[in-house]
Order: sequence, then structure tokens, then C-alpha cells
Amino acid sequence: MIELKTLKEQDVQYFYSWINDDEVIKYSLSVFQKMEAKEEIDSWFKELLNNTENLQLGIYIKGANQLIGYAGISNISKFNKSGEYFIFIGDKTQWGRGISTEVTKQILEIGFNKLGLNRIMLTVSEPNIGGVKSYLKAGFKQEGILREASFRDGQFHNKIVMSVLKSEWKEVS
Repeated sequence: MIELKTLKEQDVQYFYSWINDDEVIKYSLSVFQKMEAKEEIDSWFKELLNNTENLQLGIYIKGANQLIGYAGISNISKFNKSGEYFIFIGDKTQWGRGISTEVTKQILEIGFNKLGLNRIMLTVSEPNIGGVKSYLKAGFKQEGILREASFRDGQFHNKIVMSVLKSEWKEVS
């Protein structure tokens, strides 16, 4: 269904429409909320490609070489053997097809088996019900709530803190 591959410079073109679509960025990075101009997106994407501290991979439709989003692990601590999972699916035609869960499982496998991590966490906006369900299916467990930690659509909402440990993940996969 999908394959994870290194992002390429020309992939920035997809982000122009995605980042300017309020529905697509609703629960995404706060930086997406303020980017509009092509130059801002170009600058952000160039930094993304040059960042060697984080794991970030493009999500492509298998065999079509069509980018539909990106995912990975940021804030990797080699000392603590931990990191923070993220996923962004910009192509709305691919929403609700189980891709998020599949990508999450693949990134967890890389994080635990290739990067040697012990704990991978994330935060998800409470109203993002599809995201919460996907993370639970992939093995994440809720740890807590960050109260009114996000401001979207003119109101505050909670963020859910979730994590999965390598020892727990082995049971899921």
C-alpha cells in the first residue's frame, strides 16, 4: 500500500497546497499555522531535508512514487533512548484508509530495532479522534493530558500524551 523513503527536494511541491489547506493542517505543527508564502515553505522544507538529528521519511504510494505525507521521530535522545513520533498525511484522498496505522507501525519498528530506542512518545490533539484511534491500534498507550495546550479554530483544546515502550511494542507487532 505505502512505502517509506527519503524525501527529495522536488517533494516540496506537495507541501504548497497541503500547508495552505486549513483542514489538512488543523492538528499539525504550529509552524504550519503561520506559513503561507512559497518562500516560507521552501525554507522550512530545506531545513527539514538538512536535519540529520531526526528521522523523517516520505510516505509514498507504493509503485506510484506519489508523496502523500511524511512521518518520523524527532527529539531523539541517544542518552535516554527516546524520541517523539510524528506523522502528517497531506493528501486528503488517503485519509481513513489505515495508512496512518501502517506508517506508525513501520516507524516504530525503525525506532526500536534500528535506532535502538526504548520509548517513543507523541502528543495528539484530543479532537483528532482518527489520530487517537490509529495510535492506539499501533500500540501507543495514553499517559496523560496536557490541558488546553493547543489553540485551533478560536478555542483551546487538550493534547493527549501517549507513548509505547519497546517491551510493550513487541507484544503488539
